[in-house]
Order: sequence, then structure tokens, then C-alpha cells
Amino acid sequence: QVQLAESGGGLVQAGGSLRLSCAASGRSASTRRMGWFRQAPGKEREFVAGINWSDGRTVYADSVAGRFTISKDRFKNTVNLQMNNVTPPDAAVYYCAESTGGPYSDSASYRSWGQGTQVSVSS
Repeated sequence: QVQLAESGGGLVQAGGSLRLSCAASGRSASTRRMGWFRQAPGKEREFVAGINWSDGRTVYADSVAGRFTISKDRFKNTVNLQMNNVTPPDAAVYYCAESTGGPYSDSASYRSWGQGTQVSVSS
């Protein structure tokens, strides 16, 4: 079982930047991809970005493409989400997740989840 712990959330001004990190422990050899999801109050959890653990290929939701960047450090077992030009709709609890396969954007593809980190945006 993989344990995930997010960090880096907080309050950011609209137009500003924030960097989230996800530390993975007890990582399984079957891990194929890592993803970031977010959930705002009263809304469904939605896919933000994903990365292939082996080759580093990335996938982004249209709403964040060009502003957010997902990256990995295999030696440190961490996945990061650099958030630039943050806007009020980006405010949510952000979750890191681990998957052995399946569509990046489908939360059912992910078997391990972190507790989440809150991102708030001031306008």
C-alpha cells in the first residue's frame, strides 16, 4: 500500500503562484502513474494533471493547461504541481493519487490517495 502526503497548500493571491508537493512512501513497483485532483465545495472531484512514472509524459485538464506543471522526482518519490497564474476557480482541496493504470482523468483508476491540501485564492 502506498501512502501519500501532500504539502504546500495555502492562500495565494489571484495571478500568483503556488507549488504543491506529494511525498510517496511504501511505493509499489506496480505504480504506473501519479495524478493530482481537486475538489471545491459542492463540486465533484476533478482531474487536474497526471504524469507517467516511468517516462514522465504528462496530461493536463484543459482548465489548467499552460498554467500548471506536474513533475516527478523518482529518487525522492515525490510528485510536484507548480501552479502559476492562479485564479479564484482554482481554489479547492488538492489531492495526490497513485495509479497502476487506466485513464488519467478517471478517479477510479487510482488506488491510493492523500489527505489533501487546501488551496485558497484571494481576488
